[in-house]
Amino acid sequence: MISAKLGHFLDKPLAPLAKRIPVSPNFLTITGFLITAAAAVVIPFNLIGGGILIIAGGFFDMLDGVVARTNGKNTKFGALLDSTLDRYSDSFIFIAIAWYFFDRNNLAGVMLSIGSLVGALVISYVRARAEGIGIECAVGLMERPERVVILAFGCITGWLFPVIVLLFFLSHITAVQRILHVYKMTKYNHNL
Repeated sequence: MISAKLGHFLDKPLAPLAKRIPVSPNFLTITGFLITAAAAVVIPFNLIGGGILIIAGGFFDMLDGVVARTNGKNTKFGALLDSTLDRYSDSFIFIAIAWYFFDRNNLAGVMLSIGSLVGALVISYVRARAEGIGIECAVGLMERPERVVILAFGCITGWLFPVIVLLFFLSHITAVQRILHVYKMTKYNHNL
């Protein structure tokens, strides 16, 4: 939703910074992933610290794309690496949140965290599969930028349980939105 509405709106304001960054977009992607992995290690013990690390990892995740587009360094491998490490990052964060709830004997929080992880992975899968058959599918309420912002907010404020409830429902609603989008795009052409 944020991506669809705002697109690459930060490209222009960040272009001067992006042009001065001497490292490759893939280096930034890996750095963002490592910061997010660190967030996952921290979350079960320190929610605020974990939330701050989620934001830092998200910044690098956004910056890699700006650097790639601004400096003409977009590559198919870079796109694959970014998407793959995003899935690992999402998985690590949701597992860490499940661990946080497990330590506090909150079984509902554990189950909702696992369910939210499934939803996040299905959202990504539906888009990848749709694009594999030639249909653009960046639709829905809960894309990755929204997840990152909401998860960081939940960690920093301590409102993690309401946030994970929200993410659970919105993730699965988004997966259904994407499936319906692909159905509409193919309804005159599908073979059922």
